[in-house]
Amino acid sequence: MGTRGMHEGLPVAMRDAVDEFGRHLAAVDNRSVHTVRAYLSDVVSLLDHAAHLGCTTPADLDITVLRGWLAARMREGSARTSQARRAAAARTFTAWARRTGRSPSDPGAHLASPRAHRDLPTVLRADQAARLVEQQNQDPEGVRDRAVLEMLYATGVRVSELCGLNRADVDESRRVVRVFGKGAKERAVPYGVPAQRALDDWLRHGRPALERKTSGDALFLGVKGGRLQQTVVRRIVLAAARAAGLPHTSPHDLRHSAATHLLDGGADLRAVQDLLGHASLNSTQIYTHVSTERLRAAFKQAHPRA
Repeated sequence: MGTRGMHEGLPVAMRDAVDEFGRHLAAVDNRSVHTVRAYLSDVVSLLDHAAHLGCTTPADLDITVLRGWLAARMREGSARTSQARRAAAARTFTAWARRTGRSPSDPGAHLASPRAHRDLPTVLRADQAARLVEQQNQDPEGVRDRAVLEMLYATGVRVSELCGLNRADVDESRRVVRVFGKGAKERAVPYGVPAQRALDDWLRHGRPALERKTSGDALFLGVKGGRLQQTVVRRIVLAAARAAGLPHTSPHDLRHSAATHLLDGGADLRAVQDLLGHASLNSTQIYTHVSTERLRAAFKQAHPRA
């Protein structure tokens, strides 16, 4: 991840540290391009703040500098979610600086993270999700779109994970797909009969019509034969939602819906965690709140003494 232009005003030792840290995030930690870019932006902001206080190297950072930087960003009106990400970036950077000998201490280890406010995710009802995925269009793109929608809802995979799938990742006999999630962590995710039918239709009739010599093993293809892009998947979901008379819906809304419907159906929370590829159970627990809120809404609507 290039940092040219991001850190021109920093002292030399800090510029070098930012460059090395960016390479570490991408090559060793295997962070996504978006995460690397966000972390580097945060670290450059931190080091710029520190430089104005007279710091010239990562070794000059201390907990007072870190807290002062976060406080300054808060005064600018930063959202709690942004502050939480900044604190995470600072902790990651100072821990790396100590491990690599650039700092004798790790001040970020003492930095508390602002608790981010979490809105409940958008979740479709089961009948709405069914209407969305059951779009009927028999041209190659339509067959693909149906398979994309079915797989998103059946597996709850992220849009990046769906686009990264290869044909070799699909075990049709067991109805299981191998998914590579964040940090290149591999997991096996089952899918149901409707998704199997849609995927089989795509592999037998849709994909051969779009396949080119350059298609490789990509499971889903664009109109020019290349690997299907995330922006196209988002358009597919949005168009299907409109056709079904539903509100604005994204691929991540289908992921939310899949997780919530699994819990509504009695699935174990840890099983849902494994299916979604969440590193922490805390990320999965938001769906228990969704289920509770849906139950509360149904109670208020239906119970005579609500």
